[in-house]
Amino acid sequence: MSKLRPQFSLSGAHGSPTDRRLSALARHLADDPSAFSMDSQNSNQTISLSPTAAFNGDSVFANVVRAPEDPILGVTVAYNKDPSPIKLNLGVGAYRTEEGKPLVLNVVRRAEQMLVNDQSRTKEYLPITGLADFNKLSAKLIFGSDSPAIQENRVATVQCLSGTGSLRVGAEFLARHYHQRTIYIPLPTWGNHPKVFTIAGLTVKTYRYYDPATRGLNFQGLLEDLGSAPTGAIVLLHACAHNPTGVDPTLEQWEQIRQLMRSKGLLPFFDSAYQGFASGSLDSDAQPIRLFVADGGECLAAQSYAKNMGLYGERVGALSLVCKSADVASKVESQVKLVIRPMYSNPPIHGASIVATILKDRDMFHEWTIELKAMADRIISMRQQLFDALRSRGTRGDWSHIIKQIGMFTFTGLNTEQVSFMTKEYHVYMTSDGRISMAGLSSRTVPHLADAIHAAVTRMG
Repeated sequence: MSKLRPQFSLSGAHGSPTDRRLSALARHLADDPSAFSMDSQNSNQTISLSPTAAFNGDSVFANVVRAPEDPILGVTVAYNKDPSPIKLNLGVGAYRTEEGKPLVLNVVRRAEQMLVNDQSRTKEYLPITGLADFNKLSAKLIFGSDSPAIQENRVATVQCLSGTGSLRVGAEFLARHYHQRTIYIPLPTWGNHPKVFTIAGLTVKTYRYYDPATRGLNFQGLLEDLGSAPTGAIVLLHACAHNPTGVDPTLEQWEQIRQLMRSKGLLPFFDSAYQGFASGSLDSDAQPIRLFVADGGECLAAQSYAKNMGLYGERVGALSLVCKSADVASKVESQVKLVIRPMYSNPPIHGASIVATILKDRDMFHEWTIELKAMADRIISMRQQLFDALRSRGTRGDWSHIIKQIGMFTFTGLNTEQVSFMTKEYHVYMTSDGRISMAGLSSRTVPHLADAIHAAVTRMG
């Protein structure tokens, strides 16, 4: 058997960058006889390397179908394209001042300045689980500093990418290590919930929650659906300020939910996106979660600091898993790290450092609670103003649900046709299900919204 140098035929070898790379590869192989061996019968074979269709013709992604706009974020896209000076965006859940401007809390600016002034700070990687101080303080914030679960080291807390990232990490952990892969979510719920859980590997089912007739809680339907859920199923619970309805169970109802879930061995997975932002009290808004933790049972909780600290773009959140023992919590954390490592390796440091700076300083924490309550109170005031404006116009229907609901969003009860009418005729933008962000309203824009709702109800039935 003879060793022959392969022959390469390249047209335009000195043309495009692609051709030059192929030419260099050819020269490398030609200069190294050991790289190629051929039988003598193939000694005259010529190997021709030429650019693929990907470089010479259509894109390899040419058949990708354009995806629809996200139904929530798409509202802002449409709003931005509208040249009207009276347009009003009530779609996205982000707080605005009375002047309609984004708000950076004073305490956040103070914390950031302190971090900038600290010359000892570096930009080194955080551990997979994130900033240790942040995790410890976040667990205390949501479960209470006197929580037995914390004192007994039964809580595994990891820093994640805001609430969405916390839900995703928790869901993937459950899909790998929990015996039940079905999660029940309220109907309706935040639009991202079913996507997050499905892509993580869980099967999504729903339980009744909102009653369109009363624009309140369908408590009986909730109990019936959870009562018929299979033993051990996961149940997603909005800790407070349910999105999109703004309808929350009372503490007495929460206690009934807890008893039912524990009796059936259902696993609670709390989504806490609005602690302190709903009622203005951090402790009150955490009461439902603390009820479940106090009974010694297990649960998961996803936290976000987007709303209550205004750290939307910093993507700061935490996932906590409350376990039966410290040993189990340690094992759980080790497996959660294996979920995080190939997903994003480790979380960013800046936002978590802001949160930790505020939570561990008594004066800054107090300042935060004052600013937090001011945001919550302004939203409550907007609810009252809108209710009063509709009542003064004699708008048909009972609008008391606006002041009964709580948190950033109000489920108005407006239908798709009425929403479309309001957008076309009054340049008011909201999701098609009639959800409006109360945080996007101001005393100046309430009359315009009331006029739009009144006209929609009057003309569109």
